[in-house]
Amino acid sequence: MTGLSFLVLLGTGMPIAFVLIATTFVFLYMADRLPVLDAVPQIAFGSVETFDLLAIPLFVMLGEIMNEGGLTRRIFRAARAWLTRVRHDLPLVNLIANLALAAIMGSATAQIAVMSRTVVPEMEKAGYGRGYSTAITAAAGLLGPIIPPSMILIIFGVIAQVSIADMFRAGIVPGLILFALMLGLTLWQASRNQTHGAATRPVETSRIKASLPGLATMLIPFVIVGGISFGVFTPTESAAVAIVVALILGGPVFRDLTWKSLPAILDRTVQNSAIVLFLIMAAKVFGWVLTFNQIPQAVAAFIASLTQDPTIFMILVMLSLVAVGMFLDGIAALIIMVPILLPVATATYGIDPVQFGIMVSMTLVLGLLTPPVGAGLYIAAAISEVPITRLSKLVAPYVLASVLVIFIVILFPWVVRPF
Repeated sequence: MTGLSFLVLLGTGMPIAFVLIATTFVFLYMADRLPVLDAVPQIAFGSVETFDLLAIPLFVMLGEIMNEGGLTRRIFRAARAWLTRVRHDLPLVNLIANLALAAIMGSATAQIAVMSRTVVPEMEKAGYGRGYSTAITAAAGLLGPIIPPSMILIIFGVIAQVSIADMFRAGIVPGLILFALMLGLTLWQASRNQTHGAATRPVETSRIKASLPGLATMLIPFVIVGGISFGVFTPTESAAVAIVVALILGGPVFRDLTWKSLPAILDRTVQNSAIVLFLIMAAKVFGWVLTFNQIPQAVAAFIASLTQDPTIFMILVMLSLVAVGMFLDGIAALIIMVPILLPVATATYGIDPVQFGIMVSMTLVLGLLTPPVGAGLYIAAAISEVPITRLSKLVAPYVLASVLVIFIVILFPWVVRPF
């Protein structure tokens, strides 16, 4: 009955956090366990009472400051200034700018929304098809949750009690491999269509003049990634330092950020952070219901009966999570599935939790571009006014490229711990 309630509520289009909470109440009522409702607030609030999760609102705020202060636009201009005489320059600029934003924002949906408004119109002006331009932009959003900082990696680290800095470092190489595959795929697609490809005229007479603001903005990802990698900052501290840098660049340096814009930035930060944190709370409560029903133990026993090989186990988990990610938000799925699967992966199969975390995170992120939920797909389609069915076909090669990287992570564990 609990499972049926979950599917029915999900089918109504109700936000996933409310679906999880409502399903919990249905279970407690059907099982005649209403007295234990007293434990629900404690479980919910306990799930977000950790210092590491403070990084989430800080990185959300950083992204808002980047957008409001014009820093995102300057990264795009800097990349374009140096590639403007290169054939297929704008697809390259799109991917490079997305890579830079991935090292700042940590949220795929926010990144897709920003770049769909910024880059797709520019590519259309240069003669690239709207569908092609939107597909590159949506697919490049997959870099956001893998390249540090990453919201989903922060949450995995908290759940699995694994160092978030280790998770961030582990995402660098797989993220760069995915970027390289996307780059090759984009250039191959552009070269096949002769209407794509003329190099655009320089947007500035001086490349140095055009790129200096963008290079200054790139201090932010260097602060984040470099500070964490070399142990100078914790992820939460790096977010706070990056906010200070972004405020200085957007305010006194570039003068696009004013005191009047700060209330709006704080308002959006609170709203977006509340959505994520409430989802974490709801998923934690739902996970408690699953544990109460001994579902984790049943799943562990079932999987262990299928194979004793760690590689086969990870492939089975990947295939299962692809299906789960098509219907559940990635963060909700992570919070529900990791407590079930991680103990089996580490205790039964001896899998490195960091490797397992990167595999799980990359797999669940695919749900951003796969119907019927596909939040990233719908955001890009709505902003650029591209039919969702057409966009789904255009992003399919990029999804397959991401699947290839997931297999690389499974087969070559050293990829997540190169240093």
